[in-house]
Amino acid sequence: MAATLTRYDAATRWLSGNVPESLLLALVRVVLGGIFWRSGQTKVVEGTWFQVSDGTLELFRTEYAGVPLPPEFTAVMANAAEHVLPALLLLGLFSRLSALGLLGMTLTIQFFVYPEEWWAQHSLWAALALALILRGGGLFSLDALLARRRG
Repeated sequence: MAATLTRYDAATRWLSGNVPESLLLALVRVVLGGIFWRSGQTKVVEGTWFQVSDGTLELFRTEYAGVPLPPEFTAVMANAAEHVLPALLLLGLFSRLSALGLLGMTLTIQFFVYPEEWWAQHSLWAALALALILRGGGLFSLDALLARRRG
């Protein structure tokens, strides 16, 4: 029994270390970024990165009309955020700030667009963003590389 507990304790210590946590944070960055990147891709003219489609503008005028900002402005800003912030997360650059931006988008969607989606989706997105805000991008990020260079 004591040998089993010792192995369990050793495994627990290893799993609590920097490398496993950083692998998890890398996965969280990819997953959260992927959710928003794919959403952003549905809002642009095919073959472009940032040209908002007419359908997207109409969506912001109708279904997303609860957002208290002009739809033309909101569509462009949401599209930019859904492309830039996930790219930064993938690189692990400004991870906390990028996750904070995506948390803000999540809460905006939750309160003004789809309030019924909290348990189905938005709570999960918020949890992923909060993990990155609290822990950062991890060892396998440009944030960590820049921090090491700064000393």
